[in-house]
Amino acid sequence: MTKPLSEAVESLKPSGIRKFFDLVSEMKDAISLGVGEPDFDTPWHIRDEGIFALEKGKTFYTSNAGLKELREEICNYLKRRQGITYNPAKEVLVTVGGSEAIDIGLRALVNPGDEVIIPQPSYVSYEPCAVLAGAKPVIIDLKAENEFRLTADELKAVISDKTKVLILPFPNNPTGAIMERKDLEDIAKIIIENDIYVMSDEIYAELTYKGEHVSIASLDGMKERTILINGFSKAYAMTGWRLGYACAPENIIKQMTKIHQFAIMCAPTTSQYAAVEALKNGDDDVKMMKTAYNQRRRFLINAFKEMNLECFEPFGAFYVFPCIKEFKMTSEEFATRFLEEEKVAVVPGNAFGASGEGFVRISYAYSLENLKLAIERLKCFIGKLRSR
Repeated sequence: MTKPLSEAVESLKPSGIRKFFDLVSEMKDAISLGVGEPDFDTPWHIRDEGIFALEKGKTFYTSNAGLKELREEICNYLKRRQGITYNPAKEVLVTVGGSEAIDIGLRALVNPGDEVIIPQPSYVSYEPCAVLAGAKPVIIDLKAENEFRLTADELKAVISDKTKVLILPFPNNPTGAIMERKDLEDIAKIIIENDIYVMSDEIYAELTYKGEHVSIASLDGMKERTILINGFSKAYAMTGWRLGYACAPENIIKQMTKIHQFAIMCAPTTSQYAAVEALKNGDDDVKMMKTAYNQRRRFLINAFKEMNLECFEPFGAFYVFPCIKEFKMTSEEFATRFLEEEKVAVVPGNAFGASGEGFVRISYAYSLENLKLAIERLKCFIGKLRSR
């Protein structure tokens, strides 16, 4: 066999995030600000529910779509927080993290040759998942001067007769950008006029620091053309539980469930029982963690101002995206030297798309103590660069 591997898979680039994570794991006394994982433990009452489920022998498959009780609580949560009404029996699918929902959502929607619009910088999985689904990714380069928001003009400029899906990655990883109601209303008008679908990745919905998050699915005419994706990893510090969900019209969820059924069977049973507890009684935990993240966010923004490092103020997720263009080096070079010389790991902005070049992503999902130490090292590093 001369060519055993898939050309589509071979063409995919490895994640630029993991490279620096792997390097820092082997470096003594290094500080990693690279991985988007909460430093909080999963709240005890949520862990306890998972333990209780194990003790009671609740270790069997659930239905393909997920525990009925969990799907009901997801619907209660979205009604309470976003004012959107979903049918738990027909419009909700529990997945293995939000990443699975992205993958199978695209596979359920697109045909070979369809175009998927992806604003970048954004989460590293969107473009590979679109390629593996047979679609053509169409990239919109978001701009710092727009606070990395997607504008209506940018969207209109790339829509064609082959456009099928817009991925809406807000609150945004890596920039921390958000879309407010007026922004979304402008986008929704174009979506409806052009009869296309939206995949709205709202995994950071609870981590917004300027008003409350607005889902595009809550706007008139948008629920029936939106796949809303969310999960438990960020808001409830449940990354290792691997649990997410998708809400969409029945005909879309039905096809997503079919793929999920053949590839996965069901999401982890223990995690599902824990997630019911998270949705029922986890609001105070989310509020506490959000307050801590906001404190760290403000600390970093003020620190950047003091060292005259350009960075727009992000109002979502737990990332800042400072500009390093003044140092006349690529983001990869900056991140590599920062790690080698000061033992602090950040992620090059181009790991999230070409428009991220000239920036680095710094996660503040770490303790304030570590952030303060990292900032001192950053001051030292850029001081040396400026004195050359």
